[in-house]
Amino acid sequence: MSRNASASTRIRVAAGAAVLITVVCTASATALDRAAETRSPGTPREAAALTGSAKLYRPLGDDITFTFDAHLAAEHRMDPAKATGTFRFSHYLDGRGAWAEGRIDCLLTGGKVAVASGVITRTDLPGAKGNRVGFTVHDVGRHDRLGYSWASVGNPVETKDLPKCVSAAPFEKVKNGTGDFRVLPWDPDFLKKG
Repeated sequence: MSRNASASTRIRVAAGAAVLITVVCTASATALDRAAETRSPGTPREAAALTGSAKLYRPLGDDITFTFDAHLAAEHRMDPAKATGTFRFSHYLDGRGAWAEGRIDCLLTGGKVAVASGVITRTDLPGAKGNRVGFTVHDVGRHDRLGYSWASVGNPVETKDLPKCVSAAPFEKVKNGTGDFRVLPWDPDFLKKG
């Protein structure tokens, strides 16, 4: 290949990359604009959020799914224990397992990490109803990670006296192509410049 043809190829590749970057940035800005449009003018965004659903990666074939719809309203910005919403999780292997769902009672987020807790309101796991459980999510795009309060004890039945907003490090990996978690960072007043 001649020197001119090689330079021409590099220019085309660079131009193509520039177009791709422009498209991605425009799409991101458009998505942010749409999110802003859903609020009334002058209405502050919610203080924090954890949403989404995904399956965990397990090489033995376990079917483990977590779903969150947790929100901290703008007016409760300084009190994470006023978070609302729901969670659901299930774990099955070879046709055996259990599920649980409940109401969120605390949500803290920092950057792309969220810690939430809630009380189980419905389940088919004996002894788990009424127990508080906690979750930690690290939102890293298509490779999110998740942790849960019963990681060290093996069962949500053992977490009854868990304090609000307590969980384990996000050590589990989300299985590719099964969903995504989204974290909206918390922005408390004491972190704002005066």
